[in-house]
Amino acid sequence: MELEAIPGIGKKTADSLASLENAKEALRDGDVATLASAPGVSTARAARIARAAIRHRHDDVDEFLLTDRARAIHQVALDLLTDRAVTDYGARRLETLYPSARQSRIDEVRALTERALAQEPDTAVIDALDGVAPLREPTDVVVRDRCLATADGERYAKAREAVPELSVEHVDDARELAELGRAYSSVIALDETFAGLDLEGDITVDPHALDNPVDVVPERSLSFFAANRDRILAAIAVHREAKTDTEADLNALEQVLDRIDDDGSVADDDEVNRLDAAVDALDSAVSEAERLANDRLRAAIRQRDVTIEGTDLLSLVEQGAGVDSLLERELADDYSAALSVAREELVGALDLDEDEATVAEGVLPADPTYPVERDPAAVQSLRQSLTRKRDRRATRLKREVAKELADRRPVVERLVADALDLDVELAIARFADDFDCSMPRFVEEDVMIEGGRSPMLDVDFDAVEPVDYHLDGVRLLSGVNSGGKTSLLDLLALIVVLGQMGLPVPAATAELKRFDGLYYHAKTQGTLDAGAFEHTLREFAGLADDGRDGLVLVDELESITEPGASALIIAGVLEALQNRGAAGVFVSHLAGEIRAAAEVDVPVDGIEALGLEDGELNVDRTPKPNHLARSTPQLIVEKLAEADDREFYRRLLEKFD
Repeated sequence: MELEAIPGIGKKTADSLASLENAKEALRDGDVATLASAPGVSTARAARIARAAIRHRHDDVDEFLLTDRARAIHQVALDLLTDRAVTDYGARRLETLYPSARQSRIDEVRALTERALAQEPDTAVIDALDGVAPLREPTDVVVRDRCLATADGERYAKAREAVPELSVEHVDDARELAELGRAYSSVIALDETFAGLDLEGDITVDPHALDNPVDVVPERSLSFFAANRDRILAAIAVHREAKTDTEADLNALEQVLDRIDDDGSVADDDEVNRLDAAVDALDSAVSEAERLANDRLRAAIRQRDVTIEGTDLLSLVEQGAGVDSLLERELADDYSAALSVAREELVGALDLDEDEATVAEGVLPADPTYPVERDPAAVQSLRQSLTRKRDRRATRLKREVAKELADRRPVVERLVADALDLDVELAIARFADDFDCSMPRFVEEDVMIEGGRSPMLDVDFDAVEPVDYHLDGVRLLSGVNSGGKTSLLDLLALIVVLGQMGLPVPAATAELKRFDGLYYHAKTQGTLDAGAFEHTLREFAGLADDGRDGLVLVDELESITEPGASALIIAGVLEALQNRGAAGVFVSHLAGEIRAAAEVDVPVDGIEALGLEDGELNVDRTPKPNHLARSTPQLIVEKLAEADDREFYRRLLEKFD
C-alpha cells in the first residue's frame, strides 16, 4: 500500500508515518494508537487517516452520508458507542467505523461484531480496562556511566544512530581509549584493532556490539517496561478477570516486572544497594573517621608528659622539623591506634569488603599528623572504585533482566493490544445490551423493523415505546404533532446507518436493503427565502437524477414555501423518486393534498392518535399502513362535538371528511 495513494495523506504525513515500523499494518487494521505515535499526528487525525485507509482498501470511494442530518445521525451512533469504551484507544478505534455500501467492509465489521456479541460485559473487566493504554517508547533514556569507542568514522556515525542513549567517542589510538577507561565505568570498543591490548579499566572489545543492543544498552528495554509497567499490569488484570486464553505467563511476567524500579534500574539487589549506600555515605563517613581519630589523638596527647632534651629540641629545630616529627617520635603508637580505630569505623560505616577496605586505608594518612585530615585524592579514588564496582554490577544485572524482558516484549505487546481490542468489543457488546439490539439481516428489497426503539429520545430507554415499520418504495407518513413522525425517521436513519456500519441495531428484528447512500432532509425552521428555496430544489433535482440506490428521508418539506405550492412540489419529487424505484419516507401534514396532486399512487401511512386524555395525546407510535392519520385539530373538534351537540361543531367536523 503506497501511503500517498490514500486520500488525505500528503508527502509530509507519509514521511511521518514511514518512521513507524509497522505503519502499513496499522493502516490495514485501523490501529489509531500506532498511527498517533507518528511525529506530528494527533489522535483525531490518526482516526481520520485510519478511516481513509480502510476506505482505500475496500475501494470505498462514494460517500454514504449525503446530508448534514445523515452525518449527524452517524455521529450519534459513534457517540453511543464511544461512550461505552473505557480506553481512549477504544473510543478512537470505534471512530473509524462508518456506514458503507461495500459488502466487504460491512462483512468485515460484522465479523468484529459477532465476536463482540459473544462477550459478556463484566464490571471487573471494565474496571481493569481503566488502566490500559497503548505502550509507549521512552524518549529520555540517557546512560552516562559507559560509552562506545571507535576509530572508524563510518562506524562512529552508525553507532550514534543505533545507540543514541550512549555517548559514542572517537579515539585515534590505545592511549585515548585508556583515557576513556579511566573516565567511564565501562567502555565498549567497536574496532577489532584494539583486541589484545592490556588496558586499565573495564574496556571490552566487541566489533559486533551494535548487533546486540540489549547488551550494549539494556536500559532501553528496562526503561520501556518501567515506563509501561502500569499499563502492562492493567492488561494482566484484564486478562485475568476476562479469563482469556493468552500465550503470556502472567505470573512470571509480574515477577520480572517486580525486578525493575520506576527509573528502569534493577530493584532490590543487596550488593548494588550496599555499594550505592556506601557512595552516598562516603563523605559523612570520612568526616566521622577524621573526628574519631582526632578525638583519640587529642586525648592521648593530654594524658602524656612529653619531655624533650635540649639537644634533641635543637636538633629538631635545625632539621626544620615540626609537631609531626614530634608526634612520630613520641606518640607513634598512639597515632597508630587512633588511626586503626578510625579506619575500622570507616570500613564498618560503609560496610566495605576486604578489597574495598584496602583501598580505604589511604583515606587517612599513615604518617603521623595533627590534626588528622583526609587525603582528597584517596577519597576520590575510593569513590571511583565503589562507583565503578556498583555500576558494573548494576550493568550486569540490567543485561540479565533486560534480556529476559526483551524476549517477552512481543508477548507483552500482544497482551496489551488484545486488552485494548477487548475494550472495543465490550463497547459494542454494552451498546447492544443497553439498547436491546439485534443483528440486522440484509435482503434484496424493502426495510422491515419490528420492535424498534430509538436511543435518541430524551427519555429513559426503558420508557421508549417499540414501533414496527415496513418500508417499500416511497411513502408518505402522516400523523399528529408530537406523535413520533420525526422520531421514526431518526430511528430509520439510525438503524440503516448502524446496519451498514456492520453493527447491531436497536430493534427486536430488522431486515435491511443495502443502500448506496442516505439522504436525510431535516425539518426546515421557517419558510426559506428565494435563494435557499432555489438551492433546495436543486438538491432534489440532483437526488431525482442520482443513479444510486439510496434511502431518502424527508421531514416536513412543506415548510420550505407556501402550503399550496409545497404540496405540488412534494408531489413532483415523489413522482420522480418513485419512477426510478427509490425508497423513502416523506413526513408531511399535507399528505392528503400531496396524494391528490401526484400523478402516481403514493401510499400514505399514519401514526394514529387514539384520542385526548386530560389534554395529552394518546398515540399509537407504530404507523398504520395505507392510513391517513387524523390531525390534532381534528381530534380536538371531534372531542368538542362529542361533548356538545351544537351545529357549529358538527359542521366543522364535516370539513375534515
